[in-house]
Amino acid sequence: MQIQWYPGHMHKASKQIKETLPQVDVIIEVLDARIPYSSTNPMLATLRGDKPCIKVLSKSDLADPTLTAQWQAYLEQEQSVRSLAISSEQPASLKQLTELCRSMFPAKAKSLKGIHALIVGIPNVGKSTLINILAKRVIAKTGNEPAITKHQQRINLGDGIVLSDTPGVLWPNIENRNSGYRLAATGAIKETAMQNDDVALFTAEYLLKAYPEALLKRYQLNTLPATDYELLEAVGKKRGCLRGGGGVDMDKVSKLLLTELRSGNLGRITLETPAMMSKEQEETLRIQAEKAIKRAQRKDKKRPKKS
Repeated sequence: MQIQWYPGHMHKASKQIKETLPQVDVIIEVLDARIPYSSTNPMLATLRGDKPCIKVLSKSDLADPTLTAQWQAYLEQEQSVRSLAISSEQPASLKQLTELCRSMFPAKAKSLKGIHALIVGIPNVGKSTLINILAKRVIAKTGNEPAITKHQQRINLGDGIVLSDTPGVLWPNIENRNSGYRLAATGAIKETAMQNDDVALFTAEYLLKAYPEALLKRYQLNTLPATDYELLEAVGKKRGCLRGGGGVDMDKVSKLLLTELRSGNLGRITLETPAMMSKEQEETLRIQAEKAIKRAQRKDKKRPKKS
């Protein structure tokens, strides 16, 4: 599933990030702990260079704790990157972020200038909630619908830290098929950009392999279905997601599964692992190479032939 969803304010935000970076001491990139790879913006990695970066794994209360630890170890292999797992349900964990910033720049924290941090993240990753808790007042709008923040804003958090916020930026073209599905499954992409049943089938296939016990427990199934479609059918029958005549309403059961995943009712689930990274990155590079060849071929066809 290739998704192209890039509102105009996101293009503007990309330009603002480029303009702000020279004045920034540290970048705080907020990731979804359930999809740390898919919720990373590759554009940011290109922009930041060797600028210090704190990768914040938000919504860690919804993610598999074992895999969250693996992701932190993986992310910190990159030079000048630190990581931190947080949850808005545990405000005390958020204090570690400001403490980490001050420990990275002890001299600047005590100076009049203070530490200038830029906070970035894709839509609906929990960035606005994090800002409001750190600021101890409502600064940024929050909500379940992605792309709520529209303008860059500057917030003084006190204790020597000034935070610049940007709108959630989703890169223009999500070429990794699996990342597109995972972003949709967690609610980072508006529902108008995808089909619920496609996303639910992808999610069901992964859950059958990675979290079979969670499915059996949540939906009180006697046996585990063999396929993604059979799982949705079984859940639909258990939960009464039926059409006239007794058939399963696939759209209704798809929405139910995705809602329960996003709310944490299925348990603490992570949709990707560090071990899956290399294979998917290779696939993305292959797709990019194929597109480059096709572009070159189109250009050759347009060139006038020599007589």
